[in-house]
Amino acid sequence: MLTEFEGRTAVLTGAGSGFGLECARIAAARGMHLVLVDVQAEALAQTEAELVPIVRAHGASLMACSVDVSDGKAMQALAAQVQARYGAPHFVFNNAGVSAGGLVWENTLAEWQWVLGVNLMGVVHGVHWFTPMMLAAAKADAGWQGHIVNTASMAGLLTPPNMGIYNVSKHAVVALTETLYQDLKLVTQQIGASVLCPYFVPTGIVDSARLRPQHAAQGTATASQRVGEAMARKAVQSGKVTAAQVAQMIFEALATDQFYIYSHPHALGAVQSRLEDVLQGRNPSDPFAHKPELGAQLRAQLRQP
Repeated sequence: MLTEFEGRTAVLTGAGSGFGLECARIAAARGMHLVLVDVQAEALAQTEAELVPIVRAHGASLMACSVDVSDGKAMQALAAQVQARYGAPHFVFNNAGVSAGGLVWENTLAEWQWVLGVNLMGVVHGVHWFTPMMLAAAKADAGWQGHIVNTASMAGLLTPPNMGIYNVSKHAVVALTETLYQDLKLVTQQIGASVLCPYFVPTGIVDSARLRPQHAAQGTATASQRVGEAMARKAVQSGKVTAAQVAQMIFEALATDQFYIYSHPHALGAVQSRLEDVLQGRNPSDPFAHKPELGAQLRAQLRQP
């Protein structure tokens, strides 16, 4: 359980918006040293400008780094910078993420590489480069404690149709973090891990297309991709739970050593149905059973000549 934050160091990817920004705000208010990471230089600068006065008022400091988390060498360089300035970080929030929809066979291989590069390999890079630093700090000081929080999604526990790349990336993050939790338990009691599985929360992830690199440009979007983007945008923007509320949930989970962090616990009913499908060996349940009109609408749109 982690309840002391003042003077500790936190690395936060995706700090320019959404959960990363809101976690950074809480961390700043608690007197933590911050390492803000985002690929969006302008958004990162805005976060830095907002938080510098707060951090300084607590006698802490801040470092902002424009980094593409999918770039392993860039993440290695970031880890070296953090080590040189702060030593091992006490908290690592691997939060950066993007989204892409459409029927799973219609996404280009470049899109697969982009989404998996950010959503999965971004987390892998954070775990790979920072965990050994944290373990070394824990070995050197019996009182040292740390925690890693990886952002997945409810899509990491479910398989909603028409969003295959995103599902695959987030399932992998859940599996990675569950394994990280177990692996850490083999070697230390001083470092914990949690996985965040948010549902529909209003964040900038619906505008991921603005971050799409040139090599992953999709050209003319297919019907399924257009429909998927529209449905995702409507669902995310209509969310009632805010990113700030989710960030508060994350810090509450740190204080209680909670592994699974859910923004919408009521969505777990669908997770239970999926697990029962697996256990009973039955075919996957209809994901639109609770909203059949939505399923009928999607099928009609995708089956048009």
